[in-house]
This record gives sequence, C-alpha cells and structure tokens, in this order.
Amino acid sequence: MPRMHPGNANAPEPRSRQLRLDLLHTFEAAARHLSFTRAGEELFLSQSAVSRQVQQLEESVGAPLFERRHRALALTEAGRIMRRAVEDSLERLRDAAARVRSSTGRRQVTLTCTPGFASFWLIPRLARFTAGHPEVDVRIAATLDLVDLERGNVDLAVRFVPSTEGSGPLLFEEEVQPMCAPQLLRDRSRPLKTPRDLEQHTLLTVEMRDASLTVDWDPWLQLMGLASVHMAHTLRFTQYAEAVAAAVAGQGIVIGRLPLLADLVRQKKLVAPFRSPAASRRGYFVTLAPQAVHNPSARAFADWLVAEAEQADAHRAPARN
Repeated sequence: MPRMHPGNANAPEPRSRQLRLDLLHTFEAAARHLSFTRAGEELFLSQSAVSRQVQQLEESVGAPLFERRHRALALTEAGRIMRRAVEDSLERLRDAAARVRSSTGRRQVTLTCTPGFASFWLIPRLARFTAGHPEVDVRIAATLDLVDLERGNVDLAVRFVPSTEGSGPLLFEEEVQPMCAPQLLRDRSRPLKTPRDLEQHTLLTVEMRDASLTVDWDPWLQLMGLASVHMAHTLRFTQYAEAVAAAVAGQGIVIGRLPLLADLVRQKKLVAPFRSPAASRRGYFVTLAPQAVHNPSARAFADWLVAEAEQADAHRAPARN
C-alpha cells in the first residue's frame, strides 16, 4: 500500500497554520487605526493583547504584517494584501449574518457613541428600550473614533461635536463644572470654597490626541479666569469613565459633564463644590446612517433616544430654577 507523502495536497492543514477569525478581526482594527492601542480601545483589549494576537497571525501567515516604527505602525506589502482580503471577508460575513437574522425574525441595531455617553447615560436607560422592543438586539460600539456609518455597517451614531457642527436631532448640550467626592469637601486642611482652591488638589484629566493636557477642563477654567492655574498634582487617564471612578473614590477632582453625570450627583456620589457651570458649546446629536433610513428598528431606537433625552431634561428643569 503506498504511503501518503507529507506534502500531499489532500493533507489537512496544521492547526498552527489555520487562520483564526478573532485574530483576523483584531488585525483589521489594527490595520485600520495603524495603532495597537486604538485597536485595543475599540475591541476592549489591552495594547499588549492586540500586539500578541497580531504576532500570532503573522506566525500563521509566515510574514510580518506591520512595520514597527518608533511610536508608529505601517503596513507591509503582505499586510496590505491581508487587509484587503480580511475587510472583504468580514464584510461578506456581516452581510450573511444580516440575512440570517432577518430570516429568523431577529433584528439588530448597531450604535456608535463615545464611551462616556455609553457608560453614564445610555446603558442605565437601555433596559427600557429592550423591554419595549424585545425583538431587537442592540449592539453598542463605544469609541472616541469617528466611525464611518456606511463602511462600518453601523445604523446610527450619537456624535459629540461642537454645537454649530451637529447634524440630526440634538439630545442635549453639555455643561461642565468641577466635581468631587463629598469627603473632599470635609477636608479642612485643603478647603474647596473658591475656584482658586483647586491649586491644592489633584486634577483628574483625560488625555486626548493632539490636545492640551487639560482640554476637558479648558471651557470652565477660561470662564473662571483660571487659564494659568497650577494644580498640585495631576492624574491622567485614557478614558473619561476612569477619571470619574477616581473622583468617586476621592482621589481628586474631575470636570463633571452634565447631564452625563446627573445620576451620580443625585446619588450623592459626586458633588459640585462651586455652583458655576459653564457651557462647553458641544452637544450630543443623533445621526441615522443612509442605509438605516428604511430600517424601522433603527428609526425606533433613534426616536427612543430623543424621547429619553426630553424626559431627562423635563426632570432636570425644576432644579435650575
């Protein structure tokens, strides 16, 4: 009986050479952003996890897919070939999944928004939408990146943009003011009676690409005439939710964004030491993707967002008077 030659074309491919879908998905995000860190933020993975998965894919295909430059990435020729193939394959899979969902009666709505909006405003309310629309599956893509709705196969977005640049229904405009845990107000060694007292406290701020270190504080500091204020200490975070968690834990003072943090204020987890809110001149706008205009589930979700914002504003209005 003839023996099978090791190079037989019918031999199964070794598992180490097979392409895992999760690695392809991670590679697509890294190739689109040209950043392992930003890909990780989108996929809720650490930078090291993204780097490790890309290395595993490179081992599977037997070629480097990225050029690792100083604080930058670039696709190799093999990487460009893989990116085109992976994007096409993932698009086909998304289309197939959409057809399967429609054939089984399930509907899906995909929303992109900032992580802060998702964590503090949307998710606490989301159960009300799913209770009224049990046939709709909601997918939230929380990211600071501006997602292309058509290319990303996303139904709608809540854009946080300057008020003069917004399109679509306005959910609410933003006000900002310093906030901290109640125990900081009881610290007699470092009083918080005037804005200038901030210099004795730790500033909690969020790093943003190509922006000043206090970009989230700037509108309020300028209104108070404190553009040159020097804080005793600064803690920097990559996500707003992390800065807020540090404030709740009493580690410093965060710039509070209203109405995003309204629930934490009502629960007395955060307080405003100075009654001096400033308009950031930015707002949250609902944008419906062109391909979702005729999607009743997407329109229902957009209408629900507007209704929730109106209801929250009605409950908040008496407190302003």
